[in-house]
Order: sequence, then structure tokens, then C-alpha cells
Amino acid sequence: MVIAANPSDLGGLAPKRLTQYAHGGGCACKIPPGELEMMVAGLRLAAPVPDVYGPLVVGVDDGDDAAVVAAPDGGPAFVLTTDFFTPVVDDPFDWGRIAATNALSDIYAMGARPVVAVNLLCWPREVLPLELAQQVLAGGLAVTSQAGCHLVGGHSVDDPEPKYGLAVTGVVDPARMLRIDAGRAGIPLSLTKKLGIGVLNSRHKATGEVFDHAIAEMTKLNREAAQAAVHNGIRCATDVTGFGLLGHCFKLARASGVTAIINSAAVEYLDGARQAAAQGYISGGTRRNLDWVLKDTSLEAVDELEALLLADAQTSGGLLVAGEVPGAPVIGELVPREEHLVIVR
Repeated sequence: MVIAANPSDLGGLAPKRLTQYAHGGGCACKIPPGELEMMVAGLRLAAPVPDVYGPLVVGVDDGDDAAVVAAPDGGPAFVLTTDFFTPVVDDPFDWGRIAATNALSDIYAMGARPVVAVNLLCWPREVLPLELAQQVLAGGLAVTSQAGCHLVGGHSVDDPEPKYGLAVTGVVDPARMLRIDAGRAGIPLSLTKKLGIGVLNSRHKATGEVFDHAIAEMTKLNREAAQAAVHNGIRCATDVTGFGLLGHCFKLARASGVTAIINSAAVEYLDGARQAAAQGYISGGTRRNLDWVLKDTSLEAVDELEALLLADAQTSGGLLVAGEVPGAPVIGELVPREEHLVIVR
């Protein structure tokens, strides 16, 4: 899609597609996981914060999907997260929908319900028409309305690169919360969305081809999957986004003190994903994901292309659940800790 009807709208430059204004796309533009962990290592308060409201239940120790603060009266706990990224598709309304769905996913990954969100918008106002920003915000509003979550105000910055997302607050029953460190040996692993979003988005960025089925996957709320997991008594989950299935599986296994076995033949992919990967539409983020987990992952059973697909940087991916979820394929299991944290078979 051409995003400006008149070259003068772009300061005399020829019109370009929205994804061409970003160095990366979606969750593939995250800071690499290894660098991120090094940055936040040791970031702890010098002294405990007085529990003026309620104690911190989930913090930064295991890299969970959101922070959780308990209520002083034993009621629902507060869940807080934020997520934003550069354009992953050229259509501004769809980008807004995808970014909002992705931000809400962190809330669902904790088994929580989103209550209120605020917008986070960075916009090159002298380069891109403000009408496009309005469409992005409208996409975010459409998704939060679908989720039953208030969306009010937020913050905007004049920025050379467009970025959009949400800061979200939700509520959860602490006794039924999903956590990344609650996995136990003997439990199956399920994945609630197909992989391959990253390679299809890379192909879209490079060629302009539109993959409606990938957009549909990225704008599908993880609400029903999370509700089913909680209803079935499951207590361990995380969402699969920028660090790929291997990266998020690695984090879950490390936090839970177990090893994750992945049955590569059971992992489902979006139509066209394998072809896109074989044609080289693999992001730098995906390659960094694979490099990050290599020393802790056994990949002898698969070739490099399969390993890259398993590390594919997803945007608004599904939930990786320690347990069986209706309609979601079982892709592996958790076993007692072995030499490797993740074993692909």
C-alpha cells in the first residue's frame, strides 16, 4: 500500500510503504535477549519498598510477561505491562490492531484480564501524515474494545521512526495466575498459535506482498486460550513473541528448573512460512535468538532452516502453555532437568 498520495507529504521524497520507515519490524526489532539480560542484571532496589499498597508478587527475576502487585485485602492482584514496536505491516489500521493485540497478550499470558490501557505513540510528524497516526490509534481502539478494556489517552513523541503500542493494567486471581516459573516435569507443552509470523512479515517488508492469514493470526486475542488454561487448572504459561519459540521455551525451562522437549514434527506453521524461510526472509532478530540459545539447546535432530524457524521472531504470537489447551497442538513436554534446557527432536 502507498501511504502518501502526494510526494510533498513526505518532504519531497517519493512515497514509501509504512514498513520502510523502520529499521526492523514488530517484535523482531527488540533488543537481543542476551544483551537485554545483561542490561537488567543487578537492577534491584537498594532497599525494599514499603508495602504501601501490597507486596510485589512477580518482578523481574525470571523475565515473566508482566509485573504483579498483590492487593492488601487479598482481592484481585494488579498486573502491569507495556509493549510497543515499529511497523510490522504497511496498513496503519492493521499495525495498530497488531500492536494492541500484542500488548494485551502479556496480560493474558499471566491468566489475567485487561482493564485499562494507554497509548504509546512515536511519530515522525514532519514526514508522515497525522491521518495515518489516527488510523494506527483507531486500530488499537478496535482491539481494546473487542477485549473489553478501556483505552484512554497515553503519550506521544515526535520521533524519526514510527512506533506504537500500549501500557496495560489488568487484574488476576493470585491463586489462579499463570507464571513462567510454575512448570513441572511430566507436563505436556502446548502452543496456541502457528509459527512463521516473522518470516512472512520479513517477506512483506521486502516485497509488499500482503499475507492476510498472518494478519489474522497476529490480531487474534489470546484471551480464549488463557481462559481455557486457567479453567483447566494450568499454572504455567508465557507468550511467544520476539525471542521465538526456542527463546521463550528456554526462559520457561530455566525459570521452572526443568528441561523442555520439543517435538519439531508437531509444531504447526502458517502457510507459506517454510517457503519464505527457504527463500531467505529471515530477520536479524531471529538469527540472534538462535545464537542466544545455542549453548543450552540440543538441535542435532533438525537442520539449520528448521532451527531458524523454531527461533523465528514472532509478533503477537500464541501462548506456550505447560498443559493441554483445547484446540492447541501438544508440541512437547517438560522433563526433569538434563544437560540442555531445551531439546529438539
